Amino acid sequence: MEKESTTTDTRTRLNYDNKLILAPMVRIGTLPMRLLALDYGADIVYTEELIDRKLLRSIRRENDVLGTIDYIDKTDGTVVFRTCPREREHVVLQIGTSDPLRAAEVARMVEKDVAGIDINMGCPKKFSMLGGMGASLLSEPQKATNILRKMIETVAIPITCKIRVLSSLKETLQLCDTLASTGIAAIAVHGRTIEERPQHPNRNHVLKQISDRLSIPVIANGGSKDIQQHSDILR
Repeated sequence: MEKESTTTDTRTRLNYDNKLILAPMVRIGTLPMRLLALDYGADIVYTEELIDRKLLRSIRRENDVLGTIDYIDKTDGTVVFRTCPREREHVVLQIGTSDPLRAAEVARMVEKDVAGIDINMGCPKKFSMLGGMGASLLSEPQKATNILRKMIETVAIPITCKIRVLSSLKETLQLCDTLASTGIAAIAVHGRTIEERPQHPNRNHVLKQISDRLSIPVIANGGSKDIQQHSDILR
């Protein structure tokens, strides 16, 4: 199927193979942190999760003073998303969504300013779950795949998703198979279930099995307590 996007993009398509990636973190993954991570060796940097409706009510403005591109909320004037040319080849915008059409509209809006878009399918917070976003999509694979397929049809940049493991290994692998079948460029997997918290060990053995099973890159997530120095990342 042809992409709905008609713009010509001459950028090199983002590749997720064997990359060090700054994870999406609420209130942390802002532009200064992303640029700092790039300075210290990150290959790809994720934004914090941004909700589709909030992005859709924003307008794009080029900030000549800061040299940034700002998406500004029309209702209150706050900056919803700020990026800059320096990170354009490396930044992945993570969005929270429960609707294929809204997700596709966001993708069209930001396509020229980011290297990829990720759908948050792992956030266990009440706000996300009640809105049909985040980890609620883990139990609605049809809705999840509809969102991913619609976005892939709409834009040329890579589309990915970030999930959590399920309590059953078999169900986790089945879900990964289903999501990978949509044509996503990579999948990030947090090694804990919805109920588990940072004090619980990350299920790295499950991440390994997912990686062995899928043909697309699998981004390991959730092991921050095990990482105290740079060499721990490679381990």
